[in-house]
Amino acid sequence: MDGGSKQNARPRVLVALASHGTSNDRYLLRVAQEYRGMSFDVDIVILSNLKKRVAPDIELLVGLPSRNPWSLPFAHKKLFANRIEEYDMFVYSEDDILITENNLRAFLKVTATLREEELAGFLRIEKGPNNTVNYPDVHANFHWDPASIRSRGAYTLAHFTNDHAACYVLTRNQLKKAIKSGGFLVKPHEWKYDLLCTAATDPYTQCGFTKLIPISHLADFTVHHLSNKYVDKVGVDEAEFNAQVDVLLELAKTECRPTPLLETETTLWRGMYSKDYYEPLSKELISMIPPQTRSVLSIGCGSGTTECLLAERGLRVVAVPLDPVICSGAAARGIEMVFGGFHTAKAKLQNERFDCVLYLNVLHLARDPVKILSLFKDVLSLQSAILIQTPHMLCAPTIWRRLCNTPHGRDLGSYNHTRARLTSPGRVRRWCHSAGLKAEKTVGILDPRVGKIRNLAPGIVRALTPDFIELLMAPEFITLAHKG
Repeated sequence: MDGGSKQNARPRVLVALASHGTSNDRYLLRVAQEYRGMSFDVDIVILSNLKKRVAPDIELLVGLPSRNPWSLPFAHKKLFANRIEEYDMFVYSEDDILITENNLRAFLKVTATLREEELAGFLRIEKGPNNTVNYPDVHANFHWDPASIRSRGAYTLAHFTNDHAACYVLTRNQLKKAIKSGGFLVKPHEWKYDLLCTAATDPYTQCGFTKLIPISHLADFTVHHLSNKYVDKVGVDEAEFNAQVDVLLELAKTECRPTPLLETETTLWRGMYSKDYYEPLSKELISMIPPQTRSVLSIGCGSGTTECLLAERGLRVVAVPLDPVICSGAAARGIEMVFGGFHTAKAKLQNERFDCVLYLNVLHLARDPVKILSLFKDVLSLQSAILIQTPHMLCAPTIWRRLCNTPHGRDLGSYNHTRARLTSPGRVRRWCHSAGLKAEKTVGILDPRVGKIRNLAPGIVRALTPDFIELLMAPEFITLAHKG
């Protein structure tokens, strides 16, 4: 049975649940009960690193694919391949992901409308106090791709760049395609995601499928992460998430598919140095904005935490956003948005002048940072300030990791390989000079843990750590510049 199967048929479903240790056994029991109550013909296999008591109708496979305990999830791949002709649908998930019969039926229904290379996927939700909803997969550099919006039958779908939802579903034909690609039956590996996550994302990342979320039928494609472990820690709330989806649905009604301002994700280990779409507020940055500032231009605005704070303080804030989806919340709070690429935005701002221009962790992702700095020089007066926040890729911790031959810094410095420019205070000063700007001051942004220590005894720590040492240790820095 595949995507075109009738709703009232009884698919044969093989479910593999990765369950390491015993801490999640209470969730595992709930998940198993859900599958056993389905009207499908479901067989459940629990993959574990140790023996545990399971119901007679549940199979237990004990063992790790490699010595690394986090490799356990990869055990499901051989299981699926060995039993490929026995089942119509294959479900993999971690032991605290609640997938319902409605989810599986919705998957089969939408699959009938999709193209061969398209694969419907899920997003996790968590529930907090008072039944609030959290979307833990929406964080850091992960975001909706507005250019991916498409219609298939009654469905509107889009790609979310975080392929990990701790689960996936494949039909038999899709599993055969994944195996044939050569990217499914592979040894435990990691790069963009850790081992645990990689096992659940391989079908999308290296088997030729594009993961699509049916945003027009979103409730059918959300699954409950029963542990709720990321509530108030990672993710966005329901209001912010729905605002982004509403923009996607509006864009779907037009023929326009906006492209992002620039490529924001690097190919480095764990996506290191990618743009954080939910960038936290930097007190150091705020303190460096001149007190006489009345208008601010932000190049590469994400969710707009910094921009909204400045607007709340009475400043006029204009932003060139990364895309029209991520900035929806900031736009609703009064930030003026200028959409389009760099050149289009500059043309729209031709007659504007700003007291301060912000580049928050975007210049290192541009193919030509000097060109971007030069492009927006005309919106500055002689008194205007430019603040450039960027990663410090030559800080002491990064150099140490490279000396230890870890994969973190592999190919660092090669933009064509990593989609990131090597950045240091010296390099940013040279960018400014080449763009006709004068860099006047550089301040390090310390790791929050170091910052806490400094705050406990600021005088002592300051005396023991001169500015140049503090900058050397800082994983990020801010450069203040003016027109030359």
